[in-house]
Amino acid sequence: MQLSDKQKNFWNSATHRWNIKYGATRSGKTYLDYFMIPRRIRERTKKDGLLLLLGNTQGTVERNIITPMRAIFGSSIVGDKISSDNTIGIAGERVYVLGADKVNQVSKIQGAGFKYVYGDEITTWNEKVFEMLKSRLDKKYSCFDGTCNPENPQHWMKKFLDSDADIFAQHYNIDDNPFNEKSFVENLKKEYYGTVFYDRFILGKWVAAEGIIYRRFADDPEKFIIDTPPSNIMFATIGIDFGGNNSAQAFNCTGFTQNFKQIVTLDEYHTKKKLDPAQLQEAFVEFVRIQMSKYLLMEAFADSSEQVLIRGLQNTLIKYGVPLKIHNAIKGSINERIRFYTLLQGAGKYKIMRHCKNTIEAFSTALWNAKKLIDERLDDGTVNVDSLDAQEYSTEKYQDKIIKLITFGG
Repeated sequence: MQLSDKQKNFWNSATHRWNIKYGATRSGKTYLDYFMIPRRIRERTKKDGLLLLLGNTQGTVERNIITPMRAIFGSSIVGDKISSDNTIGIAGERVYVLGADKVNQVSKIQGAGFKYVYGDEITTWNEKVFEMLKSRLDKKYSCFDGTCNPENPQHWMKKFLDSDADIFAQHYNIDDNPFNEKSFVENLKKEYYGTVFYDRFILGKWVAAEGIIYRRFADDPEKFIIDTPPSNIMFATIGIDFGGNNSAQAFNCTGFTQNFKQIVTLDEYHTKKKLDPAQLQEAFVEFVRIQMSKYLLMEAFADSSEQVLIRGLQNTLIKYGVPLKIHNAIKGSINERIRFYTLLQGAGKYKIMRHCKNTIEAFSTALWNAKKLIDERLDDGTVNVDSLDAQEYSTEKYQDKIIKLITFGG
């Protein structure tokens, strides 16, 4: 295996109870662990205690760690799949694989003593899961290896790294990985430049999210605004955010050009009027018909917390013979949705039609919440997050695919 100087240092020096690599994305933090994990397991063969791989979810552990390891070592060393008891065979041992994003994951491993634990994406975990681990690494030979991207400097993981625990901590920036293509690094730096994500994902720093979220957009909206939609739009989707209290009803129609080269906000509906269900349904049907007259409209994604309203919209579409399926929006992490649009805008892949004035204003004025120590988008009625939610719901299904295309060239 070919290793960077940082990776060699970790391989030789990570002999502590806690061994943690933190810093930039694509900096080589995780690659070494495909070899470190089997090494740790073999060193503890026949010793008492359980083995555990933890990540944000079981699925992310499988995607980020298990599948790449299997590609390197084959299925004789890394099992074909995770079994119903949440274990998989690695290097001749049974290893538990669990998600750490929710408190209830703690119950799956309470009372167990671990001889080795590997942690993926630690800063995405629920803190209680990590706190529980501290008492479960109860063998003289127990140890923990893990990786994470930095977050807010008030994050519980940063406080742990700054504690006097037995920790070997290693910081990475993107230039610590000599095996990245130069053009890839240059493009990623440009795409994140001027945002909190540059400091975290390029420089690997623990910095607070402050001020304007979409700095590139706010500084020069005209760079993103177009007057005519692209001619090569493959299909379009609609995102739906339902109003309540002081929030607005918002529908956003988004177009995707061939090979997802561009993502374009084509049209919007935004009102703070107190609509009854019948009025909302009529407004939505009219909006859908307008989009269908121009684009291949594939599907819609609505705020899943309002099932009654969704059924009403779907039934009205059926009543008028409008062939459109409404799905529940994925509603993943808001910060991941923010990162997605930051990356889109930095890569020059996002455009918006000039008449979508509410969404233009929303991107221009979106703020981080200065009153919170965690990363949180301000949502106090003073800024328009409803158009942002509708916009994000319309693209979330394709978010991961588009990020990969941007990151790896597409």
